[in-house]
This record gives sequence, C-alpha cells and structure tokens, in this order.
Amino acid sequence: MPRKLFRRLLPDPHKITQYKALQWLGPAINDPNLFHINRNSVSESFFIGIFCAFLPLPGQTFIAGLLALWFRTNLPLAVALIWISNPVTIPPMFYLTYLLGTWVLGEPGASHVAVELSWDWMMAQGAAIWAPLLVGSLITGLVGGACAYFLILGLWRWKVIKNWEYRKQIRKRKLALNNLPK
Repeated sequence: MPRKLFRRLLPDPHKITQYKALQWLGPAINDPNLFHINRNSVSESFFIGIFCAFLPLPGQTFIAGLLALWFRTNLPLAVALIWISNPVTIPPMFYLTYLLGTWVLGEPGASHVAVELSWDWMMAQGAAIWAPLLVGSLITGLVGGACAYFLILGLWRWKVIKNWEYRKQIRKRKLALNNLPK
C-alpha cells in the first residue's frame, strides 16, 4: 500500500513536534492531521509542495508549511516537495515560467539580457522580468500541482485496487485448496 512507502520515507511525527524551532506554532503543530498519510492528505501535500516549488519567492518552505497548516494536510511531505526547485533546477524552471508569462501577457521577452548578480541590475531589470515570471510561475505551479494531485489520487487508487485483486486471488487459492478431495 502507498501508505507504507510514505511512512518509511517521512520522518517520525513525534520527533517533528519536539523540534524547538517549531514550538512557536503552539498547539497547531500537534494536530494529527498534519501527519496523516492517506490518499487525500498525500495528494493535497503534493499539490501544495509543487505549487510552492514554482513560486519565485524566497521562503518557499515557509509558505508550504503555512499552507499545509492552513489546509491541515501532511506537513513534512509538503515541505519536502519544495526541493523540486533546487539550485540545479531553478534556472531552467524559472526561465521556462518566464517564457510562459511573456506569452500569456503578450509581452516581448527580454532577449540576450546580460545577467549580473548585483542589486543595481536586479532593481533595473527586475521590474521588467517580475510580472511575466510571477504569472508564468503561478500558472505552472497551479497546473503542475493539479497534475500531481490527480496523479497521486489515481496511483493510490490503482495500488489499492491491485492489492484487492491480489488478496482476492489469495482467497480463491485458499478456498480451492480447502475444497480438494482428501
């Protein structure tokens, strides 16, 4: 069952609730729904995690954690899925979301912009890049999150049906063995 896989991969809820860094959340961190592993909780966490991974904002992990608290879905899974956007994947992700944003907004894309890692460059070019990047990121996050949500629901259902069929075959074999002439 998928539940066993997620239980094996995710940290122990008791250990998470004992982190001193999370004590500011008070009794909210002790909500058992934040650690349930079921079809709905996991699929909602995938939506939140993937949506937040596409946000071009600092603090994606914090945002995913707050959304998981708000919607009372699996907190560790939503926070872990943020790492889809990591230092290796961020440049292509944000470039493609920027292109999508320019296409949706009907703006000409900035071609061959020399990127500088300076505050002055960010202030000068950030205004031109920000709107298409944000629009493209929101669209991609919503579509990617929705795809992940429905994919997890479908995979979970498929696995449950497969397990039912397996148990049904086992019962038939046992019944056939019991009905053999002695």
